[in-house]
Order: sequence, then C-alpha cells, then structure tokens
Amino acid sequence: MSSMASLLLLLVLLCVCIHTTESQIGVCYGLLGNNLPSPTEVVSLCNSRNIRRMRIYDPNQSVLQALSGSNIELMFGVPNSDLQYVASSRDNARDWVRRNVANFPGVKFRYIAVGNEVKPDDGTLAPLVHPALTNVQEAIAFYGLKDQIKVSTSVDTTMIGVDFPPSQGAFRDNVRSYIDPIIGFLVAINAPLLVNVYPYFSYAGNPSAISLAYATFTSPGVVVQDGANGYQNLFDAMLDVMYSALEKAGGASLEIVISETGWPSDGGFGATLDNARTYYTNMVSHAPRGTPKRPGRAIETYLFSMFDENNKEPQIEKNFGVFYPNQQAKYNLNFNSVQKGFETS
Repeated sequence: MSSMASLLLLLVLLCVCIHTTESQIGVCYGLLGNNLPSPTEVVSLCNSRNIRRMRIYDPNQSVLQALSGSNIELMFGVPNSDLQYVASSRDNARDWVRRNVANFPGVKFRYIAVGNEVKPDDGTLAPLVHPALTNVQEAIAFYGLKDQIKVSTSVDTTMIGVDFPPSQGAFRDNVRSYIDPIIGFLVAINAPLLVNVYPYFSYAGNPSAISLAYATFTSPGVVVQDGANGYQNLFDAMLDVMYSALEKAGGASLEIVISETGWPSDGGFGATLDNARTYYTNMVSHAPRGTPKRPGRAIETYLFSMFDENNKEPQIEKNFGVFYPNQQAKYNLNFNSVQKGFETS
C-alpha cells in the first residue's frame, strides 16, 4: 500500500511539473510599407498560420480594432515619441492607457513595451524611460489590469561591455545608471526584460571571427566552451551574455523575452533567402529548448518581421519579412510546434 501511494504521489508530481508548451513564437507587425494588407487581413493571416502572439510598435487604432476578439496575445509599444507624455505625469499615463488599452477590452494585451532601443546616452529620451515605466505600471493598476499585463522596455545588446565568454557577460559601466533602475523596477513587478537579439548583425560585422554556421544554428558541434556550458550557436551565446549581465546587476531573477530577432533575405552581406530561411526555421525549432544557462526553459521569441516593409531605410531593413506583402510565406515556418518542458513559474 505504501509503495502504491508513493508511486501515485510520484505520478502526481510529474503531472504538475511536466507540461506541454507551445514554442512561444510571435511575429513583429510593422507598418512601414505602402503595399501591405489591411490589419483585418493580417489578423486572418495570423489565425490561418497559427501565429498566436504579435508585437506592434505603436497604438495604431485600426490594428487594435482588428485584434479585438482574435485571441492573439499582444506585445504593444509606447513609442519613443510618446515617452515624454507618459513620463511627465500619472494623469497623462492614465489617459494614454485609457485610450489605447482600456478602451480595447477585446484585445489580449500581454506586454506593454515602454520605449524601444532607447540609447542610454540619449540625454533626451533615456531619462524618461524609468518614470514612464512607473507611470504606465500605475496606470494599468488603476484600470485593474496589472495581473494581466506586464510592463517592460525593449533594449538591444549594445549595452553589453563584456561579451565573451557568456558567463562573463556584463553591462558597460557607463550604462549602469540607466539600466540598473530599470532592472530594479522589473524585479519588483516580476516582469521580463525585452531584448532585441540579432546574430545576423554580429556575423555580418565580423565574418572572419563568426562563422555563418554558428550564426544560423547549423554548426555540427560546440564552437565555444564556457566551463560546463557548450555553445553551438551564436543566439544562445548572446542571450546568455545578457543573462550573465543581469545577474551581475541585481537581475538574476529576471526572464528575458526576445522582442525581436531576424535575418534579412536581401540588401546586405550574407543577406540571402537561403540564409534567412535557415535562421528563421532553426530559430523556431530552437526556441522551446532554452539556452545552456537555462536549459529546457522555452524562449518566448518574436520574429522580425511580419512583412517586407518597402518604406524602411536603409535598404537591408526592407527585407526582414517572413511573409511577402501579398501574404505569401517566404519560409515554411511552423509557428505552433509543441514541446515538453518543465514548469518554472
């Protein structure tokens, strides 16, 4: 009887700890093109391709209306141009949240990204990010949404000062006064840091040191050995560098959400359709597996971007779409793969 009870207990624990999780892949939906489908058509495309998460960069009312009732989870941006307004007062932040969030109860808001890639040395925008974060957080609490929506900001990897090996990753000393209060804010509200990660630009900027295989998840073996952790792809190394930097800055408890990653199909060195297909396909299949520092923990990832956007500059920025503007898929990506993983929350 006792051994049977022990077996039943073990089975219960396994059922609690092991769960199936989607690959957590979303797509960034930009609008800088003059030939793009309507927001309603984009939502239909997402539903037909099992794309269940989306990032948009500003409060485009037509997009929000199209998303209402769609069950697509949304990462939603306070654009840099709105930072001054929401940072200047709680009333302004409440007004912004009322107009763009509370007025759309049918939209499944997941994150509010307060600012995108604000440079720490930008004397105009950088001082606004932390007060904007706190004001937006207060505003979503005011509207009863703080248990539904996480507030964060989206950063890039240029804040890193030490990037090799991954375990020694650290922020530059001159960005600590900017990033440390943001880390403290995120720790306090248990929200992830949003990070834009582009192995493409690292590879294109230094192809003599970084192989195409390492950048596109196709290396046959470990390229970088860092203690007990072996790195077979650049994406994992870049993400674990950021985790190491967070640990050194009081953010060891934080998760990272990849708010952008992608590879251009034209317009620059190494920007080919085949390379981009390889990167996106392998990124999607890799996301559920985690990194050497955090194995088995699915990486929530937003592919950049939904469409080629012909009004962007420079030329290379026009070619990151995973779909053509006519809604034809560039690559045969499986956005709804299911993997077994371990519950960590």
